[in-house]
Amino acid sequence: MKGTALDKVIEDFSRLSLDDREIAGDLIRKQLIEAKREAMYNRAKSALANAKKGKIKSGTVKDLRKDLEVLSI
Repeated sequence: MKGTALDKVIEDFSRLSLDDREIAGDLIRKQLIEAKREAMYNRAKSALANAKKGKIKSGTVKDLRKDLEVLSI
């Protein structure tokens, strides 16, 4: 059975020295943080664009519940 790319990464990671594992772990954490930051930026950018286009709705919690009830039917 052929392993996945993740299996190969894990296998290769386990062969690294402790110092190299620590460096690799730090790099991966930093890349994850940056990817999450970029995803949040893109979501905010999209939300602002929708707001400028008037595609947002405001209201009370009661209004939200009412809208959610309509969606669940």
